[in-house]
Amino acid sequence: MGTNPPRGILVVDKPAGPSSHAVVSWARKALGTRKVGHAGTLDPAATGVLVLGVGAGTRLLGHLAGDDKEYLSTFVLGVGTTTDDAQGDVTVEPGALIDRAHLSAAMHAWTGDIMQRPSAVSAIKVDGKRAYDLVRSGQEVELAARPVRIGAFELLDLRLERVVTGQGADIDVTIADVRVLGSSGTYVRALARDVAADLGTVGHVRELRRVRSGAFGIDDAVPADAITAEGLVPLAQAASRSLPYVAVPKESVRSIRHGVQIPWPPELPTQGAVALVHGDDLVALAEERGGRARYLAVFPPVA
Repeated sequence: MGTNPPRGILVVDKPAGPSSHAVVSWARKALGTRKVGHAGTLDPAATGVLVLGVGAGTRLLGHLAGDDKEYLSTFVLGVGTTTDDAQGDVTVEPGALIDRAHLSAAMHAWTGDIMQRPSAVSAIKVDGKRAYDLVRSGQEVELAARPVRIGAFELLDLRLERVVTGQGADIDVTIADVRVLGSSGTYVRALARDVAADLGTVGHVRELRRVRSGAFGIDDAVPADAITAEGLVPLAQAASRSLPYVAVPKESVRSIRHGVQIPWPPELPTQGAVALVHGDDLVALAEERGGRARYLAVFPPVA
């Protein structure tokens, strides 16, 4: 990249343990720039696709964060926790023997457009404070249900497991490996909790791995300990993969970057953001207004 500041989209395979913000900090250090952000967090215990914007790429993140995301997860049915995942304290351990037919039916009920109540231990803000901070301070938090869309909720494998409770008793629990395709804001932990409740028991997420975020999958990702500028996806390529796009002629590029509203290309949709590209250069993001382009973000030329 020479002396030019790094810019682009970086897809990182986040390991279990560090927070998403910690991965952002690693990228800042590895790439020598403070201008790094992410398009949607992962819980510290979760792994997989974390999409970062670097340099001018941070201006693209807001148009990527709302994309659907795909997860592979392991549910434990028969054990409840304070956080609806394996990081929380166990609240109750009744055990559960669930067969495939009943579990599949319960999962089907949580597919499509649903109202989901996020886990209390989440990053959602309540009166300006993170819900998980309020819970840790001893306050009871009940978050309001919000609309999400579950495009796919698939049972991949089902098995029984014998575990030892905190009181030393042996119980049988049901372990379910699932695939979830959800809109932005979906909490897989809440799905484990709610499906279990419909089956008359409790549940939590043991493992969670995000395998896709919008147009970017795990095959695009680099290990968190191997971040380099060579792993950056150029902005024009990232935008073209994620949004409708059109190639603009060279004579329009300067006008666009100076804010001149060009006529709206007829082949583009008139709703939502589109990318205007020239070769390997992302020129702008725009939307249609009165037959002309209204610019949402204009990007400096590739040096």
